[in-house]
Amino acid sequence: MNTNVHSGAISARGISRRALLRAASIAGLAAPLGMLGSRVLAADTAPRTFKIAWSQTAVCQSPVSVALERGFFEKYNLKVERINFSGSTDQLLEAIATGHADGGIGMALRWLKPLEQGFDVKLAVGTHGGCMRLLTAEDSPIKSVNDLKGRRVAVSDQASPVKNFFAIRVAQLGLDPESVDWRQYPQDLFGEVLRKGEVDAVAGDDPLIYTLREDNKLREIATNIEGDYENRTCCVLGLRGDLVRKDPESAAAITRAVIDAQRWTASNPDETARIFAPYVPGKVPAERVAAILRSHSHGHASTGAALREEIVGYAKDLKTIKVLSANLDINKYAQVVVPNVLG
Repeated sequence: MNTNVHSGAISARGISRRALLRAASIAGLAAPLGMLGSRVLAADTAPRTFKIAWSQTAVCQSPVSVALERGFFEKYNLKVERINFSGSTDQLLEAIATGHADGGIGMALRWLKPLEQGFDVKLAVGTHGGCMRLLTAEDSPIKSVNDLKGRRVAVSDQASPVKNFFAIRVAQLGLDPESVDWRQYPQDLFGEVLRKGEVDAVAGDDPLIYTLREDNKLREIATNIEGDYENRTCCVLGLRGDLVRKDPESAAAITRAVIDAQRWTASNPDETARIFAPYVPGKVPAERVAAILRSHSHGHASTGAALREEIVGYAKDLKTIKVLSANLDINKYAQVVVPNVLG
């Protein structure tokens, strides 16, 4: 079944260290998934229906299309109802928290504040890293994040995960994030406002920001898959809290299906691109989708304690830019929002 939900319907380098980590993570997933079968839904029981909110505009979501086409959900005795979600990821979080969907994939840096405020969604698995980019013109004097003080940077909104990430990077250099002039524009206007000189740089996410870089010969200043973030997830699978508490077998099965799809995507970017490209607005060619996938870390798939450690890191980061409350106990917070879904 395929249900459409629109944004108004619910308030809702060479062989680098990165490449080696990605390869290791892909290889390392094989054994654990084979060993953790005890909580998977039994094959002789009726399939459990699961409603997944799926945004067809983000390449980050392409493993969902893989899971649907290649039967990874059926492998774990799940019957999936797709909700084609075109709203923002904070609206997606609300859709899950209010039961309109059982789960979906969104950006951690968008979700951590509402989770602090009590949204009943649990983070089951980190799905990948690497979809945020900071770009400028080829002849720009901006060479690094350190050069952003006093500069005008286009962002899609003032609470966007991309804006938060690069504000964090600015703060880590000892600069005040407010010394950057963050200007809000629709992401599809980034190229135009940069050409007109209304901004000095643009900060966005894939596939649009990758396409903008390639089509306009822009210089990439920074991404969220380098330095301390080289092996940290940016997107996460969120599950309805009530589902995790009352039906842990289904929660574990869903998580394993997504991990399988992520692993397959990392190993088969060209075929994944073929599967997902027809859904991407603007007719992005499959070859470009594959190139975007290769620049991400889809074999990452952190769960449990490993994902909690990553969330603790992000929570510390968000405190530094005053997004999370100063008195928040980060470790307790991570324990609450990242359960051991796989036992």
